[in-house]
Amino acid sequence: GDTLARTEHDIPVDQVGLVSLICILPIGWLLWNFASSAGLGDHALLLTIGGIVIVVVVGFLVSTVCGYMAGLIGASNSPLSGIGILVVAITALFLVVSVKSSLPPEMGKALVAYALFVTAVVFNVAAIANNNLQDLKTGQLVESTPSKQQWALVIGVIASALVIPPVLDLVNKAYGFAGAPGASAHALPAPQAGLISALGQAVIQNDPEKWQLMGWGALIGAVIITLDWLLSKTSSSMRVPPLAVGLGIYLPTASTLMVTVGALVGWWFDRRADRTAKPDATKQLGVLLASGLIVGESVLAVIFTALVAFTNNQFPIGVVGDSFSTASEWLGGIAFVLVIYALYRWVGRALSAA
Repeated sequence: GDTLARTEHDIPVDQVGLVSLICILPIGWLLWNFASSAGLGDHALLLTIGGIVIVVVVGFLVSTVCGYMAGLIGASNSPLSGIGILVVAITALFLVVSVKSSLPPEMGKALVAYALFVTAVVFNVAAIANNNLQDLKTGQLVESTPSKQQWALVIGVIASALVIPPVLDLVNKAYGFAGAPGASAHALPAPQAGLISALGQAVIQNDPEKWQLMGWGALIGAVIITLDWLLSKTSSSMRVPPLAVGLGIYLPTASTLMVTVGALVGWWFDRRADRTAKPDATKQLGVLLASGLIVGESVLAVIFTALVAFTNNQFPIGVVGDSFSTASEWLGGIAFVLVIYALYRWVGRALSAA
C-alpha cells in the first residue's frame, strides 16, 4: 500500500493505549493513598474507582477541548480555569452522591481536599494536551515528524514531573500561598485555586453564602455575555469579551495591570513597526525581546525564592532599610523604562543596518 509521508508519522495508537493503561496504575495508587491519608480509608476503594473514571472520562473530554483551543489560538488562551470549575463540580457531586451521607459532618473538608486532588490530576491532563497540541501545530508549520515530537513531549512530561514539585515546595516554604495555614504576610495570591476551592466547598458542604456569591457571579456573567452579543450585532468595533471581564474581576490588580500595560505598549510598538522597512522582522524581534524579559524574570524569581527559603529571610540580598521601599519602587520603575527604551533603540539600529 501507499507509504505515509514523514510528516504524518504518529506514535502507533496501540502503544498510546498501552501507556495510557499503565498510567492508570500510579494514578489509582495516588488517589487511594490520598483518600486513606485524609481519613476516608473506609471508602478508599469506591473513591479510587470513581476518581479514575472521572480522570479518564472527563480528562479525555477536557483534553480534547483544551488541546483544540491550544492548537487554534495558543496554550495561553486555553480555558483551564473554566475546565477546573467544571471538573471540581463534577467530582464534588460524585462525592455528595456516593459517600457524603455515610460520613460525619467534620469530614467535609477531607471530601473537599479529595475533590481538589482529582481536579489537580485532570488539570495535568489538560495542561499536557495544551502543550502537545501547540507543539504539534508548530511542528506542522515547519514540517517536522509528529512521532519524534510526541516522544520528546513524553520526556518533557517526565522532566516537568521531576522539576516542578521541588520548585513549588520551595515557593511554599519561602512565601506560602494566600489562604493556606501559616501563610506569611508576603504569601503569594492564588485566585484561581481559591475560586475552585470555594466551588468545591459550596457543593460538598452546602454553604449558602458561597452559593449566593456564585449566583451573583453567574448573573453578572449572563449580563456581560448578553451585552457582548448585543454589541456584536450593533457595533463593528466595540465588544465586551466575557472572559476578559471575568479575569479582571477575580484576578488581583497586581496580576492584570501589567497585562494591560503590555497590551498598550504592544499595540503602540506594532503601529511603529508597520512604518518601518521590515515590519515583520521588527515585530518578531519585539516578541523575542518581550519573551526574554518574561523568562528572565521567572528565572530570577526562582533564584530569589531559593535564597529566601535557604536563608529564612524575606529580604536575603537587602542592602537598605524598610524606609527605602517607596524610593526603590520608583527607581526600579525608572530603570525598567530605561532598559526598555535602550532595547527599543537597539532593535531600531539593528534593523536599519540590516
